[in-house]
Amino acid sequence: MIKLNFSRELRLLTPIHFKYVFEQPFRASTPEITILARPNNLSHPRLGLTVAKKHLKRAHERNRVKRLCRESFRLLQHKLPHYDFVIVAKQGIGRLDNRTLNQTLDKLWQRHIRLAQKS
Repeated sequence: MIKLNFSRELRLLTPIHFKYVFEQPFRASTPEITILARPNNLSHPRLGLTVAKKHLKRAHERNRVKRLCRESFRLLQHKLPHYDFVIVAKQGIGRLDNRTLNQTLDKLWQRHIRLAQKS
């Protein structure tokens, strides 16, 4: 049975993990959001999030974006390659409603799946 949890081992927790992804990432992006990825040596993907106050002033707006990103990752974790992913929110992400943000994330995840199959 496939577990769809989002445990601690599926998260990027330290600045060293984030720095590793930012060094030479595979990139998939739209004007509002970018997903950076880099292969890891684990048997599962991991996720990190960066949602700056500069782009979303209010905490509840940042929390909504992070919650939707985590949920999208959680549901697709078994289809994703064994990479470390960092989702970077950009200017204009606050204007996206939940449905549009989910569709955008799905499109970017599929792009990363295709990139991983090519390499």
